Amino acid sequence: MRFAIETLGTRGDVQPYIALARGLMVRGHEVQLAAPVQFTDMAAAHKVPFVGLPGEFLALLDTPEGKAAVAGGDGFHAGFKLLKHVRPLMTSLLDEEWRAVRSFQPNVLVYHPKSFGSPDMAAVLGVPHVLASPVPGFTPTGEFPSPMLPFASLGPFNRMSHTFAIKGARLLFAKELKAWRAMTLRLPGKTAPKPAAGTLYAYSPAVLPKPGDWASEVLVTGYWFLDSPDWQTDEALECFLGAGPAPVYFGFGSMPGIDPEAMTGMILEALEMTGKRGLLMGGGGGAIGKVDASARAFFLSGAPHDRLLPRASAAIHHGGAGTTAASLRAGLPTQIIPFFGDQPFWGRRVAALGAGPLPLDRRTLSAAGLANALAAMDSAAMRGRAADVGTAIGRDHGVEAATNFLERLSLRSG
Repeated sequence: MRFAIETLGTRGDVQPYIALARGLMVRGHEVQLAAPVQFTDMAAAHKVPFVGLPGEFLALLDTPEGKAAVAGGDGFHAGFKLLKHVRPLMTSLLDEEWRAVRSFQPNVLVYHPKSFGSPDMAAVLGVPHVLASPVPGFTPTGEFPSPMLPFASLGPFNRMSHTFAIKGARLLFAKELKAWRAMTLRLPGKTAPKPAAGTLYAYSPAVLPKPGDWASEVLVTGYWFLDSPDWQTDEALECFLGAGPAPVYFGFGSMPGIDPEAMTGMILEALEMTGKRGLLMGGGGGAIGKVDASARAFFLSGAPHDRLLPRASAAIHHGGAGTTAASLRAGLPTQIIPFFGDQPFWGRRVAALGAGPLPLDRRTLSAAGLANALAAMDSAAMRGRAADVGTAIGRDHGVEAATNFLERLSLRSG
């Protein structure tokens, strides 16, 4: 069978789909992954056939406007602030996605929610489409509100709150989508695409159990991990790790840092206050500045989470779905400092599991607050809960479950 996989966003929106692609390829299926061009090398390293999509959307995060939007926005507010920059790019992105999918002629189209034109492309090709998301925000449930909203619960309005996430992108870009459907796909203006043939959620049921009001065609698979078994620590890092107690991991991924010097200073001060050691991960956004290696702290520009986090004692990060998955898988007490989007949701979830403290507000963050978090994560009860969650995640087989689901679907539709 031939599976086209469409995804957009930062590394956390791409890396799991490379893992899924690899899982399908191991089973003998043909796969084409389309994602921002910035991930060409990552796909090549895992030998996944790849089409690079325009990277301007991802690059927006590194512009002054992008950094300012993230610094001042919670939930979906940051995205709203960037809409005027995104709209002019939308048609060219849709065109490139369609060119990739049409040339590949898949039997099934699997897509990230940000690839909101995928259902229309599947309709023209006459193939089923499957929504695949690392975030549980695209199937209504009464058990929790949309992860894109800053509320732990909306009570009777939980189910209704998911409507925006499900329909939001198609409504926000309705004008562009209507014109593209008519001009490029030759679809009538008022026809709605068919519902997805299934939905895959790439997170662990040990972190968030499948809601009782979700249908059987919605599957919580477990995380889709992309491991790096061949990666090795260099001599300097190995010396640091071996020179004292296991350090605390600090990392904010590709989140743009408005004042990386201030963030780095707070981290170093908190480490001094608690007598702990730290691994400071730079990442693409520059939220953490480079520091000289010492007995107290070590800076890395990058390293695979599956190899690095098992060497840590705890983790403090932004709460991206992928980084949260990695720290919980390693059994680490986890403190989340969310920036935007679904990150507050994962912060609340980690705290509800007892695997970490309540999320910290980045805007009022202080060295004392970080020191308090470091002390809280020394709790034996919290360490025990984090270890239990890590063990449960280790029993999942997320890529295999997703692959089995897609194979069954392709057999039914074939």
